[in-house]
Parts: sequence; structure tokens; C-alpha cells
Amino acid sequence: MTQELILANAQIVLKDEVRRGSLKIVGETIEAIDTGTTVPQGAVDCGGDYVAPGLVELHTDNLEQHLHPRPGVDWPHAAAILAHDAEIAGSGITTVFDAMRVGFNPSTRADSAAYARGLASELWALREADTLRISHFLHLRAEICAETLIDDLNEFGTEDRVGIVSLMDHTPGQRQYADVSKLADYMKRTQGMTGAAFDEYCDQLMAQRDRLGEKHEAHAVACARTFGAVLASHDDSTQAQVDHSAAYGVQVAEFPTTTEAAKACRDHGIPVMMGAPNVIRGGSHSGNVAAEPLAKEGLLDILSSDYVPAALLLAAVRLGETWDDLARGLSTVTAAPARAVGLTDRGTIETGKRADLIRFRLHDGTPILNGVWSRGRRAA
Repeated sequence: MTQELILANAQIVLKDEVRRGSLKIVGETIEAIDTGTTVPQGAVDCGGDYVAPGLVELHTDNLEQHLHPRPGVDWPHAAAILAHDAEIAGSGITTVFDAMRVGFNPSTRADSAAYARGLASELWALREADTLRISHFLHLRAEICAETLIDDLNEFGTEDRVGIVSLMDHTPGQRQYADVSKLADYMKRTQGMTGAAFDEYCDQLMAQRDRLGEKHEAHAVACARTFGAVLASHDDSTQAQVDHSAAYGVQVAEFPTTTEAAKACRDHGIPVMMGAPNVIRGGSHSGNVAAEPLAKEGLLDILSSDYVPAALLLAAVRLGETWDDLARGLSTVTAAPARAVGLTDRGTIETGKRADLIRFRLHDGTPILNGVWSRGRRAA
């Protein structure tokens, strides 16, 4: 028998407004949207809670954090995947693009071994066993100055649900690490690398960028086309870098580091993604441009939880306050990311769409989740 669910007396977050009413869900699909505060027999009385589309997360390092909860610790992969899936669902995210690095430097002790191919296979095995709560896709983070990038990318195919390939360039002295001292702090904290060893590491990365960068970028772009994946740039800082990204056909700009780059993305029609933790903290942990000023200038389209899953809904609510428009704030984590990656069956509350939904209320501006549904099935 097909399951039916009615969420009544809710503040429904639609594309352009918030409207009091109810939703009828049949099976995996939204069947009807009604207005008013009536609670039919058998319906769930939401008591004025918000009901919004499930959140769509395009870039999160959360799975990697579960795999390596401490430096040198490799957690059992199935357990890590299931814990990640539960945490993501519990944050209101119903579609996630799991970021996995491809491209390593075996000759550098700061880099660990390739893992993405095996991890993706384990992820899909758990999906086939119907153990995952929400919808998962892959986001391959292509480290273009890494020695093994081409071999690592070639292990994936069209069957792997690769939804995004991002062009990552962490060469010291530009993009995210224009301030090399920020990279020095990171390497000291995570790898214990200092002094001459750090200088040698930087020299190696810059030499590899000169030697491999152009060829590796071209291969990553070709792989994205083969996979049918969206191509993303990462940490663009200048007009020239954005022009370069646009020439490759980049469709999403992840975390541009300057206002100049964000404006250039807007000129090229490339949606700008910023980090939800940036919104909440009031600035970038790497010292780059703050997200909220970009939002005020109309230069922010999409939020990503990046390294804090629970940040996504909170930051969207904060943007709703900044814009005095909750529906617009929520669209940065629902409709906009879904549209950017071509997922037309979710991201908005409309009849015929997937019943990916969240229910929450606000306590002093902080969202309190009271329910998460993925394809009409309770996920958290």
C-alpha cells in the first residue's frame, strides 16, 4: 500500500514566499499543496513550524572527517559512511555530493594514499543494500598539481554517479593560500611540517604546477564531460582566473576568495557558492572575502556546509534575516544548488516533485529540526 502523509498547519517555504498551509505526500511525491490552518483527521499538526525543501549540499568534507577523525586514524569505511549519512540527514540535508579527493603525491610525506575509488565502491554497495537515509552523489576534488591525478580519475566511469568535478589548485602563493603563512599554519597543525621541510614542500608543489597543471586541468575537464558531471572552479581570486574557468565551461564557482572574482563570476553567469561557516563566523577561516558582504551585494547564490553540516540550515536562516526574506535565504541551500547541478526533481515544494522535506522551528533565530523526509520516507 502506498504511504500517505499530510503535514498540516505549517508555514510552507515556497520558491518566493512563505505560506500557511498543508502538504499531502503520497509515496515519494508531493501530491497537493493547500492553504489554511485546518488539520484534517490523521494529519500531522505542525503547529506553525516551517516546512521547507530538503537541503541540497554540493561540497562537504564531512565524509573525509569521519574516515580520519584524528591524524593517522583510518576508521572502518562502512561505519564512517553510515555515520556521515546519519549526521548529514540529521542536519536537514536530503541530497549530498560527497567530496572525495583525487590526485596525490606519493613522494611527499604530507600526502596520504589514494582512497576515492575504493570508498565510492563501498558507498554504492551500501546504497544498493538500502542502508542510506538520503540521496548521495560524488564530488571529485581534482588536485591538478598532484602526481597521480590522471590515474585516479581514470578509475571512474559514467556509472559512478559523479555529479561534480572541481578543479582544485592549492599551489602556495595564490588562490586560497595567497597568504602562504595560512598554509604554513595548516601544515604545522595537521602534518607537523615546519621550517625547511615546509619550504621544500612549497617548492615541490610550485614545480609540479608548472610541469603538470595545464595537462591535468585539461584531463579533469574531459573527465567531467565523460561523466556528465558539472565542472566547478575552486578559490578563483582574480578576473583572469575566472575568465580561465569560464573558458573551460565551469558551471559553479566554489568559494571565490575576493569580491573581484565574485563579480567576474556574475558577469560570466557562473553561480557563486560560499561557505555556510563563513556566514556564521562572519568571515573566512583562511582570511579570504567574507560571505555576508557578497550576499548584500547580490553576489552569493549557493551555500555549502563545507566542513560543518549543521551550518547549512543555520546560515540560510541568517541570510534570510540579512535579506529580510526567508524564502530567498532558504533557496541558497535548496533551489539554487539543485538548479546548478541539473536536479529538476527536487529543491522546491511543488506538486509532482520529490518529497524531500524538512520541518523546523526557530528559537532565537536558531533552527530546531523536527523532522526530515527523503522521498517521503522519514530520514531523521
